[in-house]
Amino acid sequence: MSEELGAGSQEQEAPGDSATIRTWVDGLREQWGEEPADMAARIGMLERFCAFVEREPDAIIVECAREVEGGKRIRVKKRRFYSGRIDEFQSSVDGDARAQTRAGNIVRSFMIHNGIFMQGGVQG
Repeated sequence: MSEELGAGSQEQEAPGDSATIRTWVDGLREQWGEEPADMAARIGMLERFCAFVEREPDAIIVECAREVEGGKRIRVKKRRFYSGRIDEFQSSVDGDARAQTRAGNIVRSFMIHNGIFMQGGVQG
């Protein structure tokens, strides 16, 4: 099965223009009562992950979910794929195990706020 993502001449969006990043920021703002003070750093970490997997944030979420008559369904294989890639990414981040786990959990937070359930990373 070939994937058509990235096909076409679509301009790359600035991070704030991404629907999935806006959903994430809005979700954190609602959860915390305000936008996290380190939101720019969180978005930066997500951008690093996106470069790592060579996908835009919106494309990642599109790959992990599909709309069906009854609502949104998670593509389990893609969720599992991205869960593994998050683990790989967090292992590649400079710093101690705590910093690495935080990096992975930032990406997981993005996924969760966009409707893709992810379990938290295990500190190594």
